[in-house]
Amino acid sequence: MKSEFSSALVAGLGYIGLPTAAIIASRGIRVTGYDINEDVVEQVSSGNAHIYETDLDGLVQKVVSSGMLTATNKPCPADVFIIAVPTPIGEDHAPVTDYVFDTAKAIAPVLHEGATIILESTSPVGTTEELSTLLEGLRPDLKFPTNFPEEPDVAIAYCPERVLPGRILTEVVENDRCIGGITPRCARKAQSFYKTFVRGKCITTNARAAELVKLTENSFRDTNIAFANELSLICDRFDVNAWEVIELANRHPRVNILNPGPGVGGHCIAVDPWFIVHSAPEQARLIRTAREVNDEKIEFTIERCLKLIEGNADQKIALFGLAFKADIDDLRESPAMEIASRLVTQYRDRVRIVEPYLHDLPEQLRNHGAKLAGLDEALRECGILIVLVDHDVFKLIEPQERMGHAIYDTRGIWRDYNTHAA
Repeated sequence: MKSEFSSALVAGLGYIGLPTAAIIASRGIRVTGYDINEDVVEQVSSGNAHIYETDLDGLVQKVVSSGMLTATNKPCPADVFIIAVPTPIGEDHAPVTDYVFDTAKAIAPVLHEGATIILESTSPVGTTEELSTLLEGLRPDLKFPTNFPEEPDVAIAYCPERVLPGRILTEVVENDRCIGGITPRCARKAQSFYKTFVRGKCITTNARAAELVKLTENSFRDTNIAFANELSLICDRFDVNAWEVIELANRHPRVNILNPGPGVGGHCIAVDPWFIVHSAPEQARLIRTAREVNDEKIEFTIERCLKLIEGNADQKIALFGLAFKADIDDLRESPAMEIASRLVTQYRDRVRIVEPYLHDLPEQLRNHGAKLAGLDEALRECGILIVLVDHDVFKLIEPQERMGHAIYDTRGIWRDYNTHAA
């Protein structure tokens, strides 16, 4: 049976938009990738993925060479419009939805009767409805579900991504999707589209519920990480090995404590809880506290690093990892990046950065004299080793290679040296 969707426009070709566009194109739907970044458009048009993600390079090259995926900096008509642009937070932790509404203004002129708009960007509750109201004002010739719920010309829904970096191409297809329509009819139409490439269950609800589902998922994870990070501080207070405490506590059949780290990063967990706190400050007390605990763990880690470095004067310093999690190249909201920036500012060319997923250091680190180093080079030249990210390759460093070094392991991958640190 032929699909009712023959074309799609994906707005935002970042860590979510580009893999999603490539997957949809591989299912026989002609996809236009829209991005305001000329360099991104040029790279994708050449068949190159400008971000690192497992198997993405090959898929992008395939769908671009077949003509199923093209990239542009100007929107064009399509059956389905997917908005996958960033929604960061401002200095006061308020959600910044400007990119969503700027995209809506850009696609408004090319909308037509029968089109479906799906917002995937993480958004505060009510954003999808605001999107509909904005478009209704821009295109009064079309009926939108806000005021024409029974028979809108354009269907509008919210469907958040819930993928793990490093497994995006797999999880875009296999994970269940929560699809919230402004009306049930909108939800059903969006559901029909997702069923063209998603094997997981496509469950419908209303837009506000779907928006809150996304924020809830990451706030739950942030809270659990905060418990582990707070526990690590308590262990430090009593001079107890945090890793041992967690390992033994987890032998209880109903306890599953996560591992602590130097903070929390990424475009979701470190950001999304603030959307709830900003919208419901009086109710979101636990969520706010968890965010504060995880942010404060970064400061604790910096203090521990400074103490170690000052106790080993004149030794070169190796920082292992900059990404926000293991085995990816994503630096967004990375606690390792923040820690590295502070240390490089103070110790400058004494610092070597070991980050196997980067070909070059960010400018802010280069400008202060830090150098990108290989693993063997760092072990040979540096007397101080600080683990900030648990990349798999770092776990392969044998105990004898670390012998004689001053070590601070924030991830617990070198537990054989019997640190209490976390």
